[in-house]
Amino acid sequence: MNGKIVAGTIVIAALLAGLALYYTQEYAYFRAIEPASAEAQIRLQPIAGAVAEPMLVASDFEGVDANSSPLRFRACFVTPMSLAMLTESYVIYERPTPLNAPSWFHCFDAGRIGTDLEAGKAVPFLSQENIAPGVDRVVAVYPDGRAYAWQQLNESADK
Repeated sequence: MNGKIVAGTIVIAALLAGLALYYTQEYAYFRAIEPASAEAQIRLQPIAGAVAEPMLVASDFEGVDANSSPLRFRACFVTPMSLAMLTESYVIYERPTPLNAPSWFHCFDAGRIGTDLEAGKAVPFLSQENIAPGVDRVVAVYPDGRAYAWQQLNESADK
């Protein structure tokens, strides 16, 4: 009988710890980004310039971020800027790797975005290099104006 109580206590403690870990990864540190805030301003790195320029965001901006990690930024929006103009004016990002968003942030599907980037259905641009040490912000733009932004590790983080 005594062993059942000990085993039950261990199982319950493990379940509670698992639930706490899930909550902290999915909900605890994330916060919504207000569309009118400075944090919601998406920039792109011009080919012929050193300073990133603001990107036009037409509508439907949704974003999340967290202070716990620079890799937690995600955004979904629509831009009126044409893909032809963007590819002529801004730096294309060489190795985009969209990172998963929390499950409740429905507009950002990293798997679909990654597949579309590999298939050439979307074009990745450098938004800001080293927005945090070793972290770049990347924006993927579709021909219809849909755009997705995230932050990922760059080569300097590998060193």
